[in-house]
Amino acid sequence: MHHHGYLWPGSKQRFDHEALRRPPPPDPPPVDSNPELIQRYKEVRAVFPVVNLPPLETAYWLIKPSELIRGTWQEPKEAATWLGERLAEYALRFASERDRNSTYLSELVNSTAELLGWGEDLSCGFYLERPAYLSVALVTCSPNRAAPELACPLGHSKGPTGAPGRLSPAC
Repeated sequence: MHHHGYLWPGSKQRFDHEALRRPPPPDPPPVDSNPELIQRYKEVRAVFPVVNLPPLETAYWLIKPSELIRGTWQEPKEAATWLGERLAEYALRFASERDRNSTYLSELVNSTAELLGWGEDLSCGFYLERPAYLSVALVTCSPNRAAPELACPLGHSKGPTGAPGRLSPAC
């Protein structure tokens, strides 16, 4: 098992474009469906895997281009350290005073190492100066507990699923 890190800072308006953040349904609409529905399905199927927007479901980062991976770690603590460094890098820009609180950020990083050790993913979002948004994700791979059918974007082989899961810390 290993962990990939993803970082997306960008416009809140772009982040809110949920249609590009949602994976297409597994089956296409029936051939006799509304032509606009069929066209929309084709567009989402083509765009979702390559658009750099954070997916609504964290595990779907694994189908995005590997160039979007900001780091890969074997140890959960190393991945959590990367998260802490990214949070420190952006903390002064966080819109919420709570999110800038160093105790809160330290607790988040510490709980992340434990969470990743159980094979879970972490996805956090922070409002920055308006109208910006920061999405940070750590995705457990080989396999991913939420979506074990998704292959590692770096071609790593599948391994054990790990211990029972737990809820993500509040981000």
